[in-house]
Amino acid sequence: MIPQTSPAAGYAKNKEQIDAAVARVMNSGWYILGKEVENFEKAFASYVGVAAGVGVASGTDAIELALRACDIGPGDLVFTVSHTAVATVVGIQRSGANVALVDVDPRTYSMSPDQLEQTIRSAADGSHGRPAAIVPVHLYGQPADMPRILEIAKRHGLTVVEDAAQAHGASLQGRPAGSWGQAATFSFYPTKNLAGFGDGGMVVTDNPKIATRIRQLREYGWRDRFVSAAPGLNSRLDELQAAILDVRLESLDEDNALRRRIALTYDEALCESPLVTPCVRESAEHVYHQYVVRSERRDELRDYLSQCDVGTAIHYPVAIHQQPAYQNRFLGSDRLSQTEDAAGKILSLPMYPQLEQDQQDQVIQAIQYWCT
Repeated sequence: MIPQTSPAAGYAKNKEQIDAAVARVMNSGWYILGKEVENFEKAFASYVGVAAGVGVASGTDAIELALRACDIGPGDLVFTVSHTAVATVVGIQRSGANVALVDVDPRTYSMSPDQLEQTIRSAADGSHGRPAAIVPVHLYGQPADMPRILEIAKRHGLTVVEDAAQAHGASLQGRPAGSWGQAATFSFYPTKNLAGFGDGGMVVTDNPKIATRIRQLREYGWRDRFVSAAPGLNSRLDELQAAILDVRLESLDEDNALRRRIALTYDEALCESPLVTPCVRESAEHVYHQYVVRSERRDELRDYLSQCDVGTAIHYPVAIHQQPAYQNRFLGSDRLSQTEDAAGKILSLPMYPQLEQDQQDQVIQAIQYWCT
């Protein structure tokens, strides 16, 4: 069976270096917020092109902490998308803010600037909270339309916190994902382009005050040890994960290049099929966290590929506003036609750097046969 993704293959590639890093940490006797975390925070912030990175326990925590550090909370309204991992909305809600949902561009599946403008205008009466922030999601490895989103944010006086959990190494107009907003959040979940072997996340920012605030909030709100200056939480990237991530950061660009090569192979082989292949935004550097196709007969295709020992996934089968926990709760939920249409037609094909050529051929041949 060809898996849709394979964290174990990533470990095998760097096994010697990862094992050495783990042994180094275990032998050090220091396991929380030490040199490994500090070194990785600096290295990753430099990679993204910003001044500071603050390691936290997960990408979800990163969203909550970034918003809180930007003084977003109860009484505020945050605009994001429903076509994303539920973690995006969970992080916003945990900050205390309310959520407004914006429909997506049907080509890229990221936030539609036109729909964002309309949703902001619909919130002008303040009944759902004070419009305060935008959390655009760089979905599947491609940046959202940040120039237009930033222009809208500036005009309405809104903070921008990027959800870059799927966009390690992506860029737009030569500018890295994660370097556009007041802050940006990343996840290092085991299937991400830059992946650990457990949960982990980071907030990156050019604003030293935001970075300092997050460092306090991630550890109980301590300004001085054991003395909380503000209500915080326990959200610390551990030394083991930081050491592993530092190793894997060295090969991130190489791995992303392999993902692009696989995507090009898929593109060329499927260009005349009835499937809609990924659309790359002009001036964007896509890193293909997922390779997502669209089909009017998605479920039939998925069943056939399973019979051919080809693993697939759906990112995401149920839009957030249609899930039981969130139905009829958010402003904008009645204007998400593109989001709802996508949920029934998208399919993620196998995509990870170690996907061999014969495996790619097997995927393509199965799809081409099904299409005939």
